[in-house]
Amino acid sequence: MSARLHIVAPGMLTTVQDLGRPGYEHMGVPPSGAMDPGALRLANALAGNPGDLAALEFTVTGGRLRVLDADCTLAFAGSAALHVSAAGGLPARALAPWQSHRVPAGATLTIGPLARGMRGYLAASGGIAVEPVLGSASTLTRAGLGGIEGRALKRDDILPIGRARAPFQRRWVPLRHTAWFYRDAPIGVILGPQQDHFSASEIRRFLSATYRLAPQSDRMGLRLDGPAIAHAQGADIITDPIAAGSIQIPGAGQPLIAMNDRQTTGGYPKIATVISADLPRLAQMRPGQPLRFEAMDAAAAIERLRSDTQWLDTRERELRADPNFPIFPLLLP
Repeated sequence: MSARLHIVAPGMLTTVQDLGRPGYEHMGVPPSGAMDPGALRLANALAGNPGDLAALEFTVTGGRLRVLDADCTLAFAGSAALHVSAAGGLPARALAPWQSHRVPAGATLTIGPLARGMRGYLAASGGIAVEPVLGSASTLTRAGLGGIEGRALKRDDILPIGRARAPFQRRWVPLRHTAWFYRDAPIGVILGPQQDHFSASEIRRFLSATYRLAPQSDRMGLRLDGPAIAHAQGADIITDPIAAGSIQIPGAGQPLIAMNDRQTTGGYPKIATVISADLPRLAQMRPGQPLRFEAMDAAAAIERLRSDTQWLDTRERELRADPNFPIFPLLLP
């Protein structure tokens, strides 16, 4: 019998996500998927899963869930305090994030607020076994697709867990590696495709300014507060495709960065596009957090993506290759 997860408290915004549903943007369907796919991959690796299985994406506040029917291997990738309470009123026990844990049936896992970053991922051995939509379990709330009825999780939802691929083995990510997900550096961009809609001085203003994430930011897009960018040819263009990381400049001049649940076309000029390697770092930034942009060419962007992909591949292989790692009593994120 496979375990199930009973949502006791869902937190602010918790959804089922995998690595997304590419291939449907020409039909108006964005890929959705984990905002930080690397963290999702490592959560799955800790739980003994392939990297693309569905897991839970928590936002800022954490949540609480109960394991039903059978013992379950769980792993949380994120900077949060974890506590597990067994059935029968036994005292709660602290668990470390970035490790795999065998949680018995009837126990309740509490995920505290994130100390760093915006999002964390809970993987269960066997994956969250919801019915895929267009080849993916990812939730797109504004269209009601995927996950559980196409919405964020709510209290008393029951999530099925797939059959575990392998017996439980203790795995961990060394804490020195976890800082990689929250590193502070300028966000790389490639100018365009409509940089000719802005003067050279406005492009310099954009690249030299410090912006902050606005509270209205979400999975669809990140709104920035900071110096307004003036248009040289008006704020409207013929509608064309919006890619992940497209930085549109609406009429008010405040940049808007398209993210996973973005609209697939738009009519504002795009001054630049965030490189793929830096989108996960953006997804982990909180409202009010400052950021700056750094222009680079396509070759440098490709090299950054190759380097980051190799880093993640190495971490994933290490977890799978050495399940008998030493365990240290690290109970805090």
